[in-house]
Amino acid sequence: MSVNLNLSPMLDSARYVADQGALKAPDPDSELREAAEQFEAIFLNEFLKQARKAKLAEDLFASSAKETYEGMLDREMASQLSSQVNLGIADALVRQLGGKGK
Repeated sequence: MSVNLNLSPMLDSARYVADQGALKAPDPDSELREAAEQFEAIFLNEFLKQARKAKLAEDLFASSAKETYEGMLDREMASQLSSQVNLGIADALVRQLGGKGK
């Protein structure tokens, strides 16, 4: 039984992938942008949390479970809003901290 150790097809595939740019180094500006967008989501979460605290009347069904659910809902809503609405906070952070911005 003989084993074929011809590695040229595998090397050709590796060269093709490298030539296509799939193995580029990570962009530090993209990491900064991602961190800035996460900060924007945290800002929105705090905004929603404070808005929810401004109650006009007592809640009849107040419970710790409801507060937990509302907290999770606020975090998810803040995450969705930060990805869909441009408040400019992330852009300002990227510019301030050395990124090129959009």
